Amino acid sequence: MNRKNPNTDSFENLSQQAIVALLQSSGAERTALFEQSAQIKEKYVGNKVYLRGLIEMSNTCAKDCFYCGIRKSNKKVTRYDLKDEEILAAARYAYESRYGSIVIQSGELSSKRNTERIEGLLKQIREQSEGGLRVTLSCGEQSLSCYERWRKAGADRYLLRIETSNPELYLKLHPHNQNHRFERRLEALEALRVAGYQVGTGVMIGLPFQTLEDLAYDLRWMQQLEIDMVGMGPYLEHPDTPLYPYRNQLLPLADRFDLSLKMIAILRILMKDINIAASTAMQSIDKLGREKAIKVGANVFMPNITPGIYRDFYRLYENKPCTDESAEDCSNCIEVRMALTGHSIAYDEWGDSAHYQSKKINK
Repeated sequence: MNRKNPNTDSFENLSQQAIVALLQSSGAERTALFEQSAQIKEKYVGNKVYLRGLIEMSNTCAKDCFYCGIRKSNKKVTRYDLKDEEILAAARYAYESRYGSIVIQSGELSSKRNTERIEGLLKQIREQSEGGLRVTLSCGEQSLSCYERWRKAGADRYLLRIETSNPELYLKLHPHNQNHRFERRLEALEALRVAGYQVGTGVMIGLPFQTLEDLAYDLRWMQQLEIDMVGMGPYLEHPDTPLYPYRNQLLPLADRFDLSLKMIAILRILMKDINIAASTAMQSIDKLGREKAIKVGANVFMPNITPGIYRDFYRLYENKPCTDESAEDCSNCIEVRMALTGHSIAYDEWGDSAHYQSKKINK
């Protein structure tokens, strides 16, 4: 990299080998990587951060993924399901706080009741905000017809993380049955595209059995899929999961964090105008983790607005931050956190993916 006169438009065709080298970078090369990604971010999406109020609707899940603390077989979890009025109150809070967008996240459930309930909630959120809130859903694999119903009811974006784009590694992270097929995940991502969503995905970084080549391929895979938004971060182990016995094989937390920063930076270089979230998992390792992610390429921040009494139960991994705070506490610290990054907060803005918008224009 030429630090004095970087050609920021020349990196979108990075080879697999070049990406691996960047993931291994240190010292001046690492600094140059972050400088490049910051310049590209400023040029293509600006130095502003979009807010997404996070509502963790339920921790009940039909999946049994080996890495997840709310997996179906974990009997130690206190299950909960927010009442409709609690979800609507949280959405109202986000609107009144000028967030512009919310994310409704839950364990993966597929049923007529679940489809109809979320459909009804979306209509009520649209009505009470007079269409002023964008809604992202993160509710797992569903049928195309379900996705279409939710889209029509008011959902604009959908996050469905692949966790790894390597089919062999995917098999090591999930039970070997029809409910956890890699191909099914890909089919669901395609169905989201057909239904007209801004489509998001993401991976875990520092998984057991994962290589730098896997991570490099993850980045190229997301680029080839023309994804609109990404949420990715470090893998954090949970003691009540089948992967926990492999914890001694993991990279140190600091290395997983650093790899996550590099993944964000490289993805910003590869996909200049997408939305990239600063994941909560980053803050679990480093108190300023999300701020550091924003500096190197992320442009979405998700304050947790789930009612406080439930936050500790949506525990995908250990040491989840901010579980003892209220929505108001999160809002109060946003200004302080963003001031540390030198970025402005895009209040009252939806923050749609510029990548998604450009694809619509070019159709």
